[in-house]
Amino acid sequence: MSETLQPLRVAAAPISWGVCEVPGWGHVLEAQTVLSEMAALGLTATEFGPPGYLPAEPRELRELLGPYGIAAIGGFLALPLHAAPGAALTAARRSAELFAAAGAEVLVLAAATGLDGYDSRPALSDYEWRTLIDTAATIRDIAIEHGLRAVLHPHVGTHVETEAEVERFLADSDLDICLDTGHLLIGGTDPVALARRHAARIGHIHLKDVRNDLIDEIRGGRMEYSHAVRRGLYAPLGEGDVDIESLVRCLRAAGYRGWFVIEQDTALDPGDSAEGSSRDAERSLRYLAGVGAACESALS
Repeated sequence: MSETLQPLRVAAAPISWGVCEVPGWGHVLEAQTVLSEMAALGLTATEFGPPGYLPAEPRELRELLGPYGIAAIGGFLALPLHAAPGAALTAARRSAELFAAAGAEVLVLAAATGLDGYDSRPALSDYEWRTLIDTAATIRDIAIEHGLRAVLHPHVGTHVETEAEVERFLADSDLDICLDTGHLLIGGTDPVALARRHAARIGHIHLKDVRNDLIDEIRGGRMEYSHAVRRGLYAPLGEGDVDIESLVRCLRAAGYRGWFVIEQDTALDPGDSAEGSSRDAERSLRYLAGVGAACESALS
């Protein structure tokens, strides 16, 4: 089989089971529970989840992941890149060391505001934007030192959210981006159109499907992002309003061979089990398998 016909590389993320870095986000399931659910679905790769969710000592991490047959491919790191860059660089180096020791590939960086959560964000001055760009570049270099790739994740409630900000970042920085279908659409960017314009700058992918009616509530200021998540903002792949199939076809045809991470933000209530999250993940995996098969058939 030629390289262009290799199957999709599919991974998961703990946020699909409600595990989030935001204080008070919701009930956090134990790592063993989440990994067991992933393994039962046939998943063999995951992102780390929030700093501290998985062990920070490499031997302990290998001992935890090994029985489940799951590899850690990297993870999400939200840092205020525009202010106090020294602290951001220290945190990035710590994460890069752990990721490299675990055999991971990618550091997914987000330009956090410094506030808790993703429900509001102040405007940046031109000086702060320049600091953000320079700090991201230094973190890219730290990642390279550790054999990793750094990508910038446009994300709701961060300083790279809107289409104008995404385009500005791509113009001002040489970092590739993590194309997150959900966060881009909420921020006003058509993810398929972005993929077509900047296929060569897509370094990592988070796949979400989104319900447009709730996006309208967020954009109109009538609902906070965190509340929309609890209201069912994210649907299993193929059941929302993102054209996932066109996105995958576009990037596969353009030569993208990186990870497709199923990452559907979820918040659990106290006492919730993993059952609902796993059911949604299974539906997403089934849909993505069909899309992948159709893509490979079209390219053969």
